[in-house]
Amino acid sequence: MTLRITWLAHGATSATRQASFPEDEPIEEKAREAAARLGDSIPRADRVLIAPERRTQETAAALGLSGVCDPLLRDCDPGRWAGRALAELRAEEPQALAAWLEDPDAAPHGGESVADVIRRIARWSDSPERGDGRILAVTHPTVIRAALIHAMGAPAGSFWRVDVAPLSRLILSRHGAHWRVQALLGP
Repeated sequence: MTLRITWLAHGATSATRQASFPEDEPIEEKAREAAARLGDSIPRADRVLIAPERRTQETAAALGLSGVCDPLLRDCDPGRWAGRALAELRAEEPQALAAWLEDPDAAPHGGESVADVIRRIARWSDSPERGDGRILAVTHPTVIRAALIHAMGAPAGSFWRVDVAPLSRLILSRHGAHWRVQALLGP
């Protein structure tokens, strides 16, 4: 049998617009409207799983979806950098920020490293608990990047070479042990 996961990135927030590490902010009104317009283009799913943060819950609601909250789909933990802008960190902690952006195992903020997120999402994706059928996962751009890196068997250092915009979708399928990328779609 086949498992198909459509990964959907949450709508834009003030943090995404300001290039800041997120807190638990809401999606913007324009993002809510854009998500509502996407509704008909979202593939049918047997199960809808939603990350626990407010921005993913609000995106799902704007799409008219209800589902199960899955804490393993949470965003990367930004540690002490939560709410801080990249520009601010570039000025105050340039070496720490550079380390985080260049070394997938680095976690100078005290939160999760990129490699940690990729491993978490790999375990989630490959778990026998996923079963077969169609899953819609409403989550975060960081999580979607991690899923793509895992599916392609790419090195963790490739993480920053992929952009995932708000409301983007990644469609992956697995038949047996191997993942296939079916589509990476912008909003």
